[in-house]
Amino acid sequence: MKLKHKLIFAGVLAAFGSLATAQTLVGVSWSNFQEERWKTDEAAIKGQLAKIGGAYVSADAGGSPEKQLADIDGLIAKGAKALIVLAMDKDAIVPALAKAKAKKIPVVAYDRLIEQPGVFYITFDNKEVGRMQARAVLAAKPKGNYVMIKGSPTDPNADFLRSGQQEVLADAIKRGDIKIVGEEYTDGWKPEVAQKNMEQILTKNANKVDAVVASNDGMAGGVVAALSARGLKGVPVSGQDGDHAALNRVALGTQTVSVWKDARDLGREAATAAIAMAAGKKVEGSVTWAEGEKKVPMNAMFLKAVPVTQANLDSVIKAGHISKDAACKGVDKATGPAACK
Repeated sequence: MKLKHKLIFAGVLAAFGSLATAQTLVGVSWSNFQEERWKTDEAAIKGQLAKIGGAYVSADAGGSPEKQLADIDGLIAKGAKALIVLAMDKDAIVPALAKAKAKKIPVVAYDRLIEQPGVFYITFDNKEVGRMQARAVLAAKPKGNYVMIKGSPTDPNADFLRSGQQEVLADAIKRGDIKIVGEEYTDGWKPEVAQKNMEQILTKNANKVDAVVASNDGMAGGVVAALSARGLKGVPVSGQDGDHAALNRVALGTQTVSVWKDARDLGREAATAAIAMAAGKKVEGSVTWAEGEKKVPMNAMFLKAVPVTQANLDSVIKAGHISKDAACKGVDKATGPAACK
């Protein structure tokens, strides 16, 4: 190779090297990546980081708070300049945040609240999501025995959702139109735990359950399985996340509503926030918020969700979130929703 060409080649390599060095490494700690929706979030985070000069590294705690602590240590050791954390346990995660703070590594609490000073909180309006769930179920079944299947007791979102649900149901409960005959937290938001809880509630109430307000789609799947095993049909059930299986249940009529929180938007905004914070900049569109249990003032961003029922099922299909074939699998075109015709 001639000297001139060697010098050009070396210059190109140096340029690429400086570009790689200039990228801001963002570490993402997933609580339990097995859930369907987190794959959508991850793709959005990766895509946005690639656009704005960031690089991605991640770890999956597999549902273990202890492993998540070790995961965050590992992400810091790999050189992460910002962290996006989907916390498995809001309290157990605190020591890891202290280590990040000591190294001046900013933290984005992703979708689940970590109520600590300096943490940036990004999520959807969970109280409003709870209201949307309860409104849809109440419209379908204005009177009867209700069951509340709540999220994980270690996740503040579970109580935010329940608070919103209560706001909508309060008057009907006061009138005696609705009676809550069962209410359970669901460890880890696990569908199998929700199914077991639902089975026990059905047994205690001799199957006399008229509606179920379940706080996410995975748990709604467990609830529907429990109802189906008892031969109970037409019981309104809520959920959230827009899981493909849940949207198919909406089309089939076994689930009433799935509140769709477009994970693509959440992932993009979280990636943007992480890069901004790593550069010492304020996150555009953020607000000051202090409505957590400890009333800690935090910078936060709240995105809007959409309740998806049979009436507007076409909205998620047109948005490219799910194909018509996947949404309408097994649906009778003659009697199914308009979106499946």
